Amino acid sequence: MKHILKLFIAIAGITFLFSACNKVDDLPFYGNGSAVTLSSSASSVAPAPADSNTTVVSFTWTNPKYAQDSSLYKFVLQIDSAGRGFGSKAYTKTITGGWSTSLIAKELNNIMLGWGFAFNTAYNLDVRVISSYGNNNEQYTSNTVTLNATTYKVPPKIPVPAHLYLVGAINGWNNSSSLEKKYYFSQIDETTYAGIFYFPGGGVFKLIQELGNWSTQYHMVAGGTETAGEFVQADADPAFIAPTTAGWYRMTVDFQHGTYTITGNAPARSDVPANLYIVGSINGWNNSTSLDPIYKFTHSATDEFVFTLNVNFPGGGIYKLIQELGNWGSQFHMINGGSASFGEFVQQDADPAFPEPSTGGNYNVTVNFAAGYYWVNPQ
Repeated sequence: MKHILKLFIAIAGITFLFSACNKVDDLPFYGNGSAVTLSSSASSVAPAPADSNTTVVSFTWTNPKYAQDSSLYKFVLQIDSAGRGFGSKAYTKTITGGWSTSLIAKELNNIMLGWGFAFNTAYNLDVRVISSYGNNNEQYTSNTVTLNATTYKVPPKIPVPAHLYLVGAINGWNNSSSLEKKYYFSQIDETTYAGIFYFPGGGVFKLIQELGNWSTQYHMVAGGTETAGEFVQADADPAFIAPTTAGWYRMTVDFQHGTYTITGNAPARSDVPANLYIVGSINGWNNSTSLDPIYKFTHSATDEFVFTLNVNFPGGGIYKLIQELGNWGSQFHMINGGSASFGEFVQQDADPAFPEPSTGGNYNVTVNFAAGYYWVNPQ
């Protein structure tokens, strides 16, 4: 029996020895690939809203020639605002085993609007492709192509009301026609309302579009704070949260995106004057009754908080706004940080004055007393 066991062990050892000496085939060698060359079907696109579901641009690229089944190749398309360097805000789209991809108008428009781009405006975009093996090894970056793309306007997330009011603990929840004008908002563009309010600290409020009617109100979406959040049109809670620290705040309500912001350190809200005039280097600082009527603002017939004036600025001077000819004591002046085209103002007999545009010409000056803003735009 001992001899049989020894024989068995010997045979096993010889078998192991021969198997250990068998030569294994060489591992396959994979050569390096190369960066792809990217091409675009268009250099400029300007789709209309009706083209939302139509392909507006296609991208194709060459073969990177990796030593792998081409169905496993990985390509990452990147799009970013020109010159921004494909950072964290860049749009990315992954394609596996393909040599092209395309975007419909709605996709491209949403990308650009997501970056905060304005409607109906052309922007340059940088586009590139990063290729690699399916496991991300051996990444190569293609050439960058430039695409000039124009955004188009999409309907606002929430229909824009004709009016907007703030009602809450701040004013005894009065939603009647007796609500004081200081709780009215003013429309500052096609889809945005703004207003400056003094919050005593704490409490809640809601936004309504029709005095006396709670059923078409707006309320905060759960998760909102006293500084920002989302809102919807619904007759229900939760109410908006008022700032906990007393002071002047500006609330901006964006119906395009269904969002709101509440920012502190706003200028005190000025009462709406009966009249408004521009006085400065443009007219020899004449604030008397002899001031030419061309320097008197027009009070808007549709928004009681808005005054407008078309004026020819010589360029480079300064001016102030007054509400009573002959009286500097109740004037309005720009708040530090304002520019020749936009800024905040407050009622106060002091500098700084408003700066004229540096280039002379015809301009429209708009002053909004609910929002505390002024705008100066060339005509």
